[in-house]
Amino acid sequence: MTALTPSIAAIIAGEIAARTDQVAAAVKLLDEGATVPFVARYRKEVTGGLDDSQLRLLNERLAYLRELDARRAAVLQSIEAQGKLTPELEVQIAGVATKAELEDIYLPYKPKRRTKAEIARERGLEPLADALFENRSLVPLDEAQKYLSDEIADAKAALDGARDILAERFAENAELIGKLRTYMEQKAFIRARVVDGKQEAGAKFADYFDHVEPWSKVPSHRALAMLRGRNEEMLTVDLELDANHEGRYKPAELTVATHFNICAEAGAADAWLMEVVRWSWRVKLWLHLSVDLMNRLRERAEDEAITVFARNLKDLLLAAPAGTRATLGLDPGIRTGVKVAVVDGTGKVLDTATVYPFAPRNDVTGSQNVLMALIARHKVELIAIGNGTASRETERLVADMLTMIPAPKPLKVVVSEAGASVYSASEAASGELPDLDVSLRGAVSIARRLQDPLAELVKIDPKSIGVGQYQHDVDQYRLARALDAVVEDAVNGVGVDLNTASAPLLARVSGLGTSLAEAIVAHRNANGAFASRKDLLTVPRLGPKAFEQAAGFLRIRDGIEPLDASSVHPEAYKVARKIVAACGRDIRVLMGDSAALKGLDPNAFVDDTFGLPTIRDILAELEKPGRDPRPEFKTATFTDGIEEVSDLKPGMMLEGTVTNVAAFGAFVDIGVHQDGLVHVSQLADRFIKDPHEVVKAGDVVKVKVLEVDVKRKRISLSMRKDAAPAAMREQDAAQLARGRSNQSRQAKPAQQSQPGSFGSALAEAFKRNK
Repeated sequence: MTALTPSIAAIIAGEIAARTDQVAAAVKLLDEGATVPFVARYRKEVTGGLDDSQLRLLNERLAYLRELDARRAAVLQSIEAQGKLTPELEVQIAGVATKAELEDIYLPYKPKRRTKAEIARERGLEPLADALFENRSLVPLDEAQKYLSDEIADAKAALDGARDILAERFAENAELIGKLRTYMEQKAFIRARVVDGKQEAGAKFADYFDHVEPWSKVPSHRALAMLRGRNEEMLTVDLELDANHEGRYKPAELTVATHFNICAEAGAADAWLMEVVRWSWRVKLWLHLSVDLMNRLRERAEDEAITVFARNLKDLLLAAPAGTRATLGLDPGIRTGVKVAVVDGTGKVLDTATVYPFAPRNDVTGSQNVLMALIARHKVELIAIGNGTASRETERLVADMLTMIPAPKPLKVVVSEAGASVYSASEAASGELPDLDVSLRGAVSIARRLQDPLAELVKIDPKSIGVGQYQHDVDQYRLARALDAVVEDAVNGVGVDLNTASAPLLARVSGLGTSLAEAIVAHRNANGAFASRKDLLTVPRLGPKAFEQAAGFLRIRDGIEPLDASSVHPEAYKVARKIVAACGRDIRVLMGDSAALKGLDPNAFVDDTFGLPTIRDILAELEKPGRDPRPEFKTATFTDGIEEVSDLKPGMMLEGTVTNVAAFGAFVDIGVHQDGLVHVSQLADRFIKDPHEVVKAGDVVKVKVLEVDVKRKRISLSMRKDAAPAAMREQDAAQLARGRSNQSRQAKPAQQSQPGSFGSALAEAFKRNK
């Protein structure tokens, strides 16, 4: 691990709004093997209170800047070995802030294949290039005659060689490249066109058959859609610059000329040099910079897509748990039947079955009898219904059945089954449920994810959970790293029950990982439940460092040490007991007594080891021990009789659950097998730039149906109070037009908007979610 340089510390401090000493302290801890959750929660005094989001950014930027420093050192070594390193160049290289700037400077010194410019130099044409560049009074054709030889047959060949030398110089000038890159960022356009003959095959990209917009304003979802279309050979995607410019020279060419003080009207050499500029721009500079901008467009789009995915995943993982109640899970199916699993409050499988209420068997009565028997036998309190194929039919079956059961009746909830099939066939599922058929494991997963979404979803590859935006088109390594960080923060933020957690859940705990998690489960199976946190040290290969990182995030309910049920770290038990002693109460009685704890002065317990932040955390934890930061459980109620897209009518008010949030809006499950879209413009009665300002995955919301396209299964929804269906908006527009017409002596016919205009505007957004 390379040392933290003052420059890196200063850069990161500026970016995360912290002091350099805070950055240095955090980097030291991370370099020593501490995790972000541990540092954020238990080393606040050391870092000055940096939170997990600051630490995540710090960690990411630290890796980038260290890579930049390593590359900087390699570049300096390479240039020095060539004998071309000057003090000025060394200062310039030391001052670059990005890898792109560094590569721009290195370009003239970078070992390359034998170029036309190099061949021209070997033929002795560099003096000709220098002469024409430095003395603009020369006549190029006359001057070129001096350089004829066996290898250079005529003046044109000599001038071509001089052109190659100058073009290479122009294309390797870092300052010029910087100017041109900035100009292109401001003025370039992205144009997408359909490939001839691919109109039908590429129909899903119809919005981009002839599409153009500024490079600087292309949002992530549109950029990734166009790039996907290009990869599938349905679209051509090109960069355009000054396409409609009518002058003799393009602005970019004039930028190059101005940079080298070339004026086309000044003389013969200048006129020749201007043609060299045009050739250099077309053949070298434009090609290099357009590739650079297209790459940066992809990177920018991927960054945003990864951010959206990570934010949605966090919201889903931290969704409200229904709690430790016996749950019946239903994985709906038509021909293959509805898979049934009952789990107890801890997620242990109690019973399974398969029922066939739908065609071809249509055994409705038999299916309901099986379900009622399971509910009675296991005292089921919750029924989790997967939201896939036959979900609404299964929900109706359950609703009818519940009318036959006396109170108290189980609560039925429709649950997202995204990733359940992936889990069913996974190694984790085989290890947990070895004797259970693969088809039934999905029902178990559906039941468990209602009880505790976090504990169940960590068993599934985050990319299979289905809350991403063009997730398969982005850098998979960067995506996986970002999603792993989200899962780690979510798991450690909530805490894990050491005696009930699965190995996949334990593996996400700070300091553990897969190997130690499996060792903990094996030890638990062999020796019974852990009586205290310190018993972790008896687990093979789990040493003091792993214990330090993990212990505070693990909970033991009803153990021999009451503090083991809290987030107070074992290293702070001594100070926690001082607080308890000051209250003169038994610790089990004191925990949860906010009145007694609020009367204490936190400053009285500060010592050389634990500062005020830790003392306040301990007091807060004693006040609400083991508190769960997730929201209270609630669920959407789907409207009876609304089961298919064809049942929807504009103006309907419905309740639903947000399933995904993208840059252009939020998708909502309203119980018709097809999510509807609330476009960003329809999320609130005020301007919304980012949909996450208003909603997150898992939210229960009320929506109004604006438009329904049954054929294409597109549903436009609104959360605005003033929302009106398309037909009403068109009628209002016409009425307004007529009103204005009547007020004028020169009456004009009312203008009506095109039918389905709002749905057409949202068509692109619906394609993104597929």
